[in-house]
Amino acid sequence: MSRVLSPLAILGALTLSALAALGRLAIFTGQTFVHMIRPPFYIKEFGAALMNVGYFSLPVIGLTTLFTGGALALQIYAGGARFSAEAVVPQIVAIGIVRELGPVMVGLMIAARVTSSIAAEIATMKVTEQLDALVTLSTHPMKYLTVPRVLAGIVVVPALVAVGNIIGIMGGWAVAVGTLDFNSATYLQNTADFLETSDVVTSLAKGAVNGGIATLMGCYYGMNSGRGAMGVGKATKGSVEAAAVLILAANFILTGIFFSS
Repeated sequence: MSRVLSPLAILGALTLSALAALGRLAIFTGQTFVHMIRPPFYIKEFGAALMNVGYFSLPVIGLTTLFTGGALALQIYAGGARFSAEAVVPQIVAIGIVRELGPVMVGLMIAARVTSSIAAEIATMKVTEQLDALVTLSTHPMKYLTVPRVLAGIVVVPALVAVGNIIGIMGGWAVAVGTLDFNSATYLQNTADFLETSDVVTSLAKGAVNGGIATLMGCYYGMNSGRGAMGVGKATKGSVEAAAVLILAANFILTGIFFSS
């Protein structure tokens, strides 16, 4: 009987642990959004977060989406050639980049670059008792550290997605025109004709969600890190893993919502 109950006990313990972690994250998320609408507002911190999340992420996002668009054009052309459908390259590249690859790639790059940075920064502040110092100065750590970063992620990541979409489409255009002998004007016209406003709106909405997830995970794991260098390392690693998984899960859910009909 003990051999039968032992696996069930382990499964139950894991389930309770997962539910507890989900509950803590839900409470942290709720507190973050409540603090967003309550003064004081730290404009300087918000501006610094905009620069960190947005401007300084442009190079890696530009290169990532550029090569992704070029590789997608090659793959679509190779696959379409099997069915004499090479002409669909501009349409499929545009829809693939704008609806899916653009928001996802930008979200994952933000998770790799920004989430890890935020988690390490806040976790180090916790280890060195700087969060306690903020409290003694009558400054709420969540309002001062979490709210500006999460709000910046929600605001600026859609702009990064828009830039990434354009660069990705241009990457596909460069490969198609330079390597696959497509006519430049025809390629761009087909791209513009195929995309709809709903595709762009969906892409930007995904960007806002992904930006919020990436920054929120960095703040959550940083605020709840363990002590010492090992605690900082675990918080940084856990934040990136959680952000990446949640971004992909959110992308799946949003795709089902926007394109289910």
